[in-house]
Amino acid sequence: MTSAVSPTTTHLASYNPTDPSDVVLRIPAPGAFAVADAVEAAREAQPEWQHAGAAARSAALVAVADAVDAAAPELAALAVREVGKPLAEARAEVARTSAIWRYYAQAPYEPVGAVHEPAAGAGLLLTRRRPHGVAGLITPWNFPFAIPSWKAAPALAAGNTVVLKPAPEATACALRLAELVRQALPEGVFTVLPGAATEGNALVSCADAVSFTGSTAVGRAVVRAATARGVPVQAEMGGLNAALVLPDADIGRAATHLAAAVAGYAGQKCTATSRVIAVGAALEPLREALAEALRAVPVGDPAAPATVCGPLIDRAARDRVAEAAQGLSALVGGSTPPDAPGWYVAPTLVEKVEPGHRLLRAEVFGPIAALLPADDVAHAVRIANAVPYGLVTSVHTADLAAALHGLDRLDTGMIRINAPTTGVDFHLPFGGTKDSSQGPREQGRAALDFYTSSRTYTLAP
Repeated sequence: MTSAVSPTTTHLASYNPTDPSDVVLRIPAPGAFAVADAVEAAREAQPEWQHAGAAARSAALVAVADAVDAAAPELAALAVREVGKPLAEARAEVARTSAIWRYYAQAPYEPVGAVHEPAAGAGLLLTRRRPHGVAGLITPWNFPFAIPSWKAAPALAAGNTVVLKPAPEATACALRLAELVRQALPEGVFTVLPGAATEGNALVSCADAVSFTGSTAVGRAVVRAATARGVPVQAEMGGLNAALVLPDADIGRAATHLAAAVAGYAGQKCTATSRVIAVGAALEPLREALAEALRAVPVGDPAAPATVCGPLIDRAARDRVAEAAQGLSALVGGSTPPDAPGWYVAPTLVEKVEPGHRLLRAEVFGPIAALLPADDVAHAVRIANAVPYGLVTSVHTADLAAALHGLDRLDTGMIRINAPTTGVDFHLPFGGTKDSSQGPREQGRAALDFYTSSRTYTLAP
């Protein structure tokens, strides 16, 4: 995933990737002192929010979901314009955002502790979870509503206040989301501070808990800084995800899933498929079917309802894809549409990629994948594991026993069987291994655990 913290700047600007001359927003950067002030205001507001009661916190989160639903067409259109998300995906993200707030609206009613019998003698032992205080959130541009929501909603449900630093490329989306959220919450409980590296560093230096999604390099720096301060931190970072296709798989269905996972939203998802590993006799039929499926992917204006693959976020992103494909044997794609004013790249499938090539060791974050042969399942697992990342792997096979038991050696946080690597569920834990994730999992009940700490009480007789 590309960085959520950009180089230091005095102004923030976001541009329409379909038409780079269209400036969506341009504002002064607030600076580090503004971040510190926002955190202090959030810290002052936190005790009252924590003790407002489960009903009040739950009702506030429901109100946010209602506001998102009411503004859904506007939010989807803004995501199309600011980050180039295809309209169908933008609508789905807004619907998912509302569902996330509704899901966590039930969390304030969940138990926050337990009663235990003492090891010996009379009395009671209690455990109880409590919020950390101010949650500092740093988010990327590719899911401008859903990722801030799946971080903020559990933090708020648990009684924390939130200060959010979004990626500069998605500033307008974040500010509009903040307007909706703040209508439902008391003053100081939820604050968006736009910014780049200066603001991100300031937030990490003063928040009581830090949740980051972005590039591996920046994520490591965030983890180091937060750990040095002794505050809880989680970092969701890059992916170099593999899809394993076994000979007994439904090749046509697998090719459809893979094409969507490679080219959907121009491959700008940390869960996108970038390596397709064909096992044994699956290689030739998959080679043909996947190339055909990728050629059929609708590429173009993200505002068109049928578009699946729109532009990349900026020129640098487009150039990275072009450079990664340079000199490789392309089965499909590998070119830039000549008449498109935006940052477009055709969905690309390459083969005969040498083991040390960039495509097989670093995340490119674009609509490009490498087709790799494997002798058998064990060989495919070794290829899948031979990268610094381990976020999600898809496995396509008719043999569920092989999928459930024969693939336990996959070093990845999530495995999807006969489904794309993309499209994970927000109510389940999200995260990976190695350079994909550090710290506790996101989403589901795991998020509630991250945004709280446990305290043990001993009640003597």
